[in-house]
Amino acid sequence: MQETKKQLGLWTSTSLVVGNMIGAGVFMMPAALAKFGGISLLGWVCSAIGAFLIAKVFAHLSKLLPAADGGPYAYSQKGLGDFAGFLVAWGYLVSVWCTNAAITVSFISAMSTFIPALAINPYLAIGVGLATIWFLSWINSLGILTSGILQLITTILKIVPIVLIGLVGLFYMQWNNFLPFNASGTSTIAAITATTTLTFFAFLGIECATIPSGSVANSATTVAKATTLGTLIATIVYILGTVSVMGMIPAVQLKNSVTPFADAAVLIWGQGAKYWVSAGVAISAFGALNGYILIQGQMPYAVAKDQLFPQIFTRKNDKGVPVYGIVISSIFVSAFMAMNYTKGLVEQFQFLILLTTSTILIPYIFCTASYLLIRLRVAGITKNIFTGAIVLATLTFLFCIWIMLGLGYETVFWGFVLTMSSVPIYVYAIWKRDQKETK
Repeated sequence: MQETKKQLGLWTSTSLVVGNMIGAGVFMMPAALAKFGGISLLGWVCSAIGAFLIAKVFAHLSKLLPAADGGPYAYSQKGLGDFAGFLVAWGYLVSVWCTNAAITVSFISAMSTFIPALAINPYLAIGVGLATIWFLSWINSLGILTSGILQLITTILKIVPIVLIGLVGLFYMQWNNFLPFNASGTSTIAAITATTTLTFFAFLGIECATIPSGSVANSATTVAKATTLGTLIATIVYILGTVSVMGMIPAVQLKNSVTPFADAAVLIWGQGAKYWVSAGVAISAFGALNGYILIQGQMPYAVAKDQLFPQIFTRKNDKGVPVYGIVISSIFVSAFMAMNYTKGLVEQFQFLILLTTSTILIPYIFCTASYLLIRLRVAGITKNIFTGAIVLATLTFLFCIWIMLGLGYETVFWGFVLTMSSVPIYVYAIWKRDQKETK
């Protein structure tokens, strides 16, 4: 009974999904979509459908492998073998490092509304960023329940301004602001593909509840429910907020806005509203950073248990937290964050962020294939349930390929190179494991 109290429940697991999905980036999404026109709403619908397909795959996998720490890594490793699992873990971990650096920069940017010096003094910005990263690293070292409670609180706080503006904004909308329906200057298919690709990245984090599965109470059902429920909540929040903001602000003005939700709030409540919206952005970034720091400890721990990562990642503190994974990852996150404030390296940092977006799709594709194989072993090829698995896996795979095509060949190519660069690490890990087994 005492062990269960130390584990994540349904709502803390759901908040991990929602909190990691809804980062600071969603507050800029209406501005990014404004140049496409009303057709961007179809992009939201398509990306939401794809997100639910992927969520369904992870929900099924969490039931088939209820205590599989590492989520995407564990599923890929069980279904496709060590090498596939390692590639997924490596690509995912690098993406988390860069994502956390970007989230930290977003947090600092939001805080500059209250502390203007953050916008003009790079040393102060770096100092605040480092303090934030290491404060949350310390929070996560206190135990998974502590970080889970913080995640639940920040998730609720970050949703409030988006939902409030979304609901009240419905009464301020002008339908003419959605016209022309396709303002992109491209074909309907091209515009939908572009907006689907753009909006889909707001759903990244679908898999987050699966990664600490071993620390989730009744994980066989809790993780599946949290994944589906978290995706549903994020979808409602995203579409509601985007529709209202795009409906309130003309596209010509909106596409040049750097604070679209704050601009919408000012139209409703006056100038003072921009401060509490900025606070919402800061809380959103803070919560997402907390959630991903939890992940950056859990993922390498799961891989190291299988002797595919250095064994230092398996060591836990007295709270049962794989703290070395958190510390080592936070060192990389700190370096990437500081790069953003070094003029000579800004372009490299931005390019690295672009590359890692494509690596996120690799875990989704590998997990989809693994789901089919694992389901086949459990249900057999003659069972009706396997037919449903084929349909789900096929639709999910086609959606992921569509998103990759939307990214462009250059991004996909360099993302592939980044992922495969880890092969020497894998070869060394396997050699060390064989040496140990021989002894």
